[in-house]
Amino acid sequence: MTVKKKAVIGLDIGTTKVACFVGVTNDFGKLEIISVGKSESLGVKRGIVHNIEKTINSIKESVAKAQDNLDGQLTINSVYVGVAGQHIKSLQHRGMLMVQNPEGEISQADIDRIVEDMYKIAMPPGDEIIDVIPQEYTVDAESGIKDPIGMAGRRLEANFHIITGNVTAIKNIHKCVERADLKVKNLILEPVASSEAVLTEEEKEAGVVLVDIGGGTTDVAIFHEGTIRHTAVIPFGGDIITEDIKNGCTILKKQAEAAKVLYGSAIAEETNENKVISIAGLKGRAPKEITLKALAGIIQARMEEIIDLVNYEIQQSGIRDKLIGGIVLTGGGAQLQHIKQLFEYMTGMDTRIGYPTEHLASENKEILKSPMYSTGIGLVLKGIEEEKRKIKGIKETVPPVKGTANSKKKKGGLFDNILGKSGSFFSGIKDLFDMDLEEEEDENDKN
Repeated sequence: MTVKKKAVIGLDIGTTKVACFVGVTNDFGKLEIISVGKSESLGVKRGIVHNIEKTINSIKESVAKAQDNLDGQLTINSVYVGVAGQHIKSLQHRGMLMVQNPEGEISQADIDRIVEDMYKIAMPPGDEIIDVIPQEYTVDAESGIKDPIGMAGRRLEANFHIITGNVTAIKNIHKCVERADLKVKNLILEPVASSEAVLTEEEKEAGVVLVDIGGGTTDVAIFHEGTIRHTAVIPFGGDIITEDIKNGCTILKKQAEAAKVLYGSAIAEETNENKVISIAGLKGRAPKEITLKALAGIIQARMEEIIDLVNYEIQQSGIRDKLIGGIVLTGGGAQLQHIKQLFEYMTGMDTRIGYPTEHLASENKEILKSPMYSTGIGLVLKGIEEEKRKIKGIKETVPPVKGTANSKKKKGGLFDNILGKSGSFFSGIKDLFDMDLEEEEDENDKN
């Protein structure tokens, strides 16, 4: 395997797993995942690091597995990291600046400046800004503009969706990644990453609710008119359901997890009350028998609580009636049987399961079609988007090379000057210096 293009690495540090995804963009603009490494997450609960050493070991293990699959063609050293947890909050803010371009044309530099200003706003003690997402712009008196670059105007205003998190929780994530010998390129909110993997542009425009049911948390991201309008992190996920089964059936946690995955349902009425599963007892004890209806009843009770909280966040967004795209479920918890029907019944909104295949190359679609991979694949997509933005920014900040009329006539274009008469780079540099000296001498002769 040969990696010809620049690869982007996403690191999903979850409650149940740590997964490392390495991806490149193919010739058709689709994402090709060239390596995946996965390990059990032992030091994270509800998106917050509870044990530094265990988390570092889990990160190292997942990265090592991804590295082994690359056959030495690439070294994983910098990553885009997903962040979630109940400490995550969001707020709306408005910013304004005067355009500095003398011609009054708005450039990318102006957009960057107004975004950077948002990072300077005062936060409550213990919080810091993770991400600033522009929603829409106003140029002079004209509002509702999505992309103002190139427009003429003197006053630029914008509405922003600002995501904040606890300083200590974020520092602990940084510490774990850096002590695993990796560099954090950026922290990305997990539901925002997942949305990149599973939502279409039409859904974002129409209005849609993304619900990412992970192990420790359920993340909510609401979109309308192509931009994010509301985000929230609910501190319940698949792990709390497993815990309920463990306590309700008095069995081991690993047995509860297996029962949930293999036989679990989100609606008790849809299960056969005559079907029974047998779970091995502890040494010397008789096995336990549990009806599927009783198992589903435990799951449904907790899922209804989670859906109530999701419904509350939808109401808080203030745009519930405008969300014609309904709900998209993703994450490991979305694999639960009959979960789509329960969401539709309790919210009254159309619901579908979101698979992270929207931007994937065809060779990856079968292998990585599980909703549990949505965040990891989304992190790679967001990373690729950020890398493109950086390259574009560099190109726009490099001023065009302007030569004098005389120098163009005497020496040709820029590339002719750099290559020189002999066609080599170093002799070209010498010719450039010689050219500058000749012009200086000519100027002195005139004087």
